[in-house]
Amino acid sequence: MADTTFGPRGWTPERLGSLAAKTYVITGANAGAGFQAARTFLSKRAKVVMLNRSADKSTAAVKELKTEFGANADVSFVRMDLSDLTSVRAAAEEVIKTIPQIDALICNAAIAQVPTQKLTVDGFESQLGTNHYGHFMLCGMLFDRIEASKGRIVVVASLGYNLGIKTIQFDDMNWDKNYSANPVYSQSKLAQMMFAYELQDRLEGTGKGVQVYVCHPGASATSLISTSGGVLTRMAWWLMSKTPLVQTAEKGAYPEIMCATEDGLEQRALYGPTGLMQTGGPVGKGTLNPHAYDKTVMAKLWNVSEEATGFSWAF
Repeated sequence: MADTTFGPRGWTPERLGSLAAKTYVITGANAGAGFQAARTFLSKRAKVVMLNRSADKSTAAVKELKTEFGANADVSFVRMDLSDLTSVRAAAEEVIKTIPQIDALICNAAIAQVPTQKLTVDGFESQLGTNHYGHFMLCGMLFDRIEASKGRIVVVASLGYNLGIKTIQFDDMNWDKNYSANPVYSQSKLAQMMFAYELQDRLEGTGKGVQVYVCHPGASATSLISTSGGVLTRMAWWLMSKTPLVQTAEKGAYPEIMCATEDGLEQRALYGPTGLMQTGGPVGKGTLNPHAYDKTVMAKLWNVSEEATGFSWAF
């Protein structure tokens, strides 16, 4: 059932007032939903810092945004490749050095449906390494800066968490024995959600003012699959994107913008479109299935992630 907590149209950016003096850091913001979120924040006079892999695409995105919002629009980028932990560490150190305030870190970037097994430079399966491990380290390194602003961490998940094996394949994290594009993608997005919900648990009672939210964009016309999926997957998605089942990237950005700005949200929740199959419709609180916060699996994943990345969180 569609959630109309925010009215019949659900949450929209019309609810936003001025965001002047706010700073939003977004991964993967040179295209798709991340770019649209940047546009919305800039339209409300916020500062936006994009963390993107491609310097050329980032430069073009900054130019486009300054053309739209004026030369004084406060938008910049720091180059970061989530699949390379050395790059993540360097980018986080640059942000700490140059960005004094973070009101929300939006973990938006992802790769999807990689057709054959690929490993990151650190030896991780590419989807898990990029979508989960990279963000795990980034959030940890920027946590103190976010906490100083009583800010938020927003994890952009996927309804794909409901597919595949619905848990973490701890005995073969790289899927050497049974690699298949869709189940591995589903596990990577489930891992991101489990990280967020475990972080909520670990923050409870610490007095730290960081809020952690999880959302998904529904079925949105972004470049995600076209940049990492196989040929057949890209063709199927292109055809589907021409139907009413797929909404615009602009609407796909609404959940992450909401989670970065709206007061009174629940933490143990999944926000996104709440219409038919949750692919579109009014943005609000959707269905969250309990395998996403299986405590035993979440806690084990946290420990595995610290060991894999060589990064230990300190609260």
